[in-house]
Amino acid sequence: MIFNSLSQLKLYYPLVSDKWLGLRVNPGISYSHFDLADPARKYSRLGVVDQAEIMKVASLLSGVMFHFNCENGDFKNIAAAIDTIDKNYGPLLKQLDWVSLGGGLSFTKDGYPLDKFCAKLKGFSEKFGVQLYLEPGEATITQCAELVTTVLDVIHNEIDIAIIDASVEAHMLDHLLYHTTPKINAPDPGRYRVMIAGRTCLAGDVFGEYKLKSKLKMGSEVRIADAAGYTMVKKNWFNGLAMPSIVVRRLDGTEDIVRTFRYKDFKRSLS
Repeated sequence: MIFNSLSQLKLYYPLVSDKWLGLRVNPGISYSHFDLADPARKYSRLGVVDQAEIMKVASLLSGVMFHFNCENGDFKNIAAAIDTIDKNYGPLLKQLDWVSLGGGLSFTKDGYPLDKFCAKLKGFSEKFGVQLYLEPGEATITQCAELVTTVLDVIHNEIDIAIIDASVEAHMLDHLLYHTTPKINAPDPGRYRVMIAGRTCLAGDVFGEYKLKSKLKMGSEVRIADAAGYTMVKKNWFNGLAMPSIVVRRLDGTEDIVRTFRYKDFKRSLS
């Protein structure tokens, strides 16, 4: 059980003193492409900063968590960060049983130096005698899901605009928040320029501009890539827009519909 603050730890300690307890520590360093997701941004509420105060409660802890990364695929950066934690928190780490380095570590990307990464983690673990944990949520779901959509209409306003039966605002909100453009798995890249947009009334409900191998028309299938990260937990029923069905493709190629959503699900979500 990991607490975010000293006040939380002190408040609940009498109730959980027989458990393995941890504390989130803000090391003052971070890696993120976006200020919105930077765990150590200015005035961050995430984790304890004061090392002297942390040492006062060290006897209550079995471990600490340093969650300071977001989409960090730079091994040199994470190696330098581990060295900084080693240098600044050595006396604390020697008293602990485990350390979590949190999530946001993109070590599954192509070409990542896994051997060096593993050696760095092992060296840190052995130096302080701690069990080391990672929480690589995004790394483990990268490229494992698609948002499969159908083109409902194609209009032209200086550029061809394909409107699909999905929505950035409702189904892939992170792209709207971070002003990023999702990748397309199908159709393949090509020379036909098109904007792909969602079906809601929000003017900015746009997935992005693409150049595709084939022109899109009503009924064309468009597969939005890498759709597993922060989708189900952030999806919303904007103006009653239906949720995509959840489908699992088995290794033998068969597809199982796990769940579909109906109007009653939207109604139930209302306050």
